[in-house]
Amino acid sequence: MSVRKTILGVAAAAVLVAAYAAIPRHADLRAFDPAEMARLETAMWRDYYDKRYVALFYHLYESTRTQFGFSPFRSLHVALSAAEAARAFQPTRSRREADGALPALVAYYREVATAAPVAFEVEEAARLELDWWQARREAVGPQDYGLTIARVTALTYGGSAEDAGIRRFGVARAEAMAYRDARGEGITDTDWAAIETQLVGAYRSLKASVAR
Repeated sequence: MSVRKTILGVAAAAVLVAAYAAIPRHADLRAFDPAEMARLETAMWRDYYDKRYVALFYHLYESTRTQFGFSPFRSLHVALSAAEAARAFQPTRSRREADGALPALVAYYREVATAAPVAFEVEEAARLELDWWQARREAVGPQDYGLTIARVTALTYGGSAEDAGIRRFGVARAEAMAYRDARGEGITDTDWAAIETQLVGAYRSLKASVAR
């Protein structure tokens, strides 16, 4: 094969890959599988606490691509924004410092909004998200910041924070986080398995409330 044909072949393949990545998909936040979301979220928590940001980005990408149906190109943007928000928030020690994560959270929710069943206020969702992130550091109990998780979930899905399934999702997810926090550096694989099991129940509750 001539050099010219090789170059043309590589160029054509690159164009096809780029086209595949950019082709719009019908993304839907309601399309997730509860067990798979629980597995991926558990993996993301482990990545975050181990400061493995490349792995965190990969699992964020996988969740948006496989669970919500975003295109590869848009999944890349969603994952980058989410990973940047987590990286910016992790070293902070005050709410003022934590606000540095807000621009990335706004960018994240702006992308997420394209797959939501209803339009919602992106800035409000980002602020609520940051509220419960910070609440965990201020000795707020999971029963309380779990309600904030329910509020941001209700906002993004167009539901009510008083809906039993959404409320149960928010509190159960917060309780799984509190379980992880209580174990600190001594957390084991068995503990992570228990967290994943709890998250499966949380996502099943959410699925039952938001499914079409």
